[in-house]
Amino acid sequence: MPWFAGVRPVFATWLQREQPDGRGRRAAVVGCGLGDDAEALAALGFAVTAFDIAPSAVAWCKERFPQSSVEYVVADLFALPTAWRHAFDFVLEIFTIQSLPVKLRKPTIDAIATLVAPGGELLVIAVPAEPGERRVLGPPWPLTRPEIDHFQTAGLQELNFEALDISRQHTAPKWRAYYQRRK
Repeated sequence: MPWFAGVRPVFATWLQREQPDGRGRRAAVVGCGLGDDAEALAALGFAVTAFDIAPSAVAWCKERFPQSSVEYVVADLFALPTAWRHAFDFVLEIFTIQSLPVKLRKPTIDAIATLVAPGGELLVIAVPAEPGERRVLGPPWPLTRPEIDHFQTAGLQELNFEALDISRQHTAPKWRAYYQRRK
């Protein structure tokens, strides 16, 4: 099973540190998998729309969280509802870009960026490619810095970029990139 159960640790530590207030704010979770990250945002007061292209993932979310306030939806990132365009105050993307073929990187980033409302924020968590690293046969395919920087070309401003060395946790290094769309 390619989906992760539980709030992703790199996201959980960010939530602990930042403690975002979701009251009166809308959030979207891209590629929601089993729903734990979406539920964490809902617990902070966000009105959450979480989507995945896999109907089985969405069905599992609804089964796991039958009383949830999260709106779980089957949706294709490349054919999103028009009503979602620039509609979310906070967007979360964890590893979705990396699960698609490398040739789809820019269109994927462009599609994710369209979800972010004016003044809204985007948090991207990714596994980085090491400088000079040859492409592995993925998925997932590690992201390069120029690839993740495409969010800025897609209309977002980088607010913070963290290269996390979490090797002591026996996991691959991670990037946390935080963006905002200007008002």
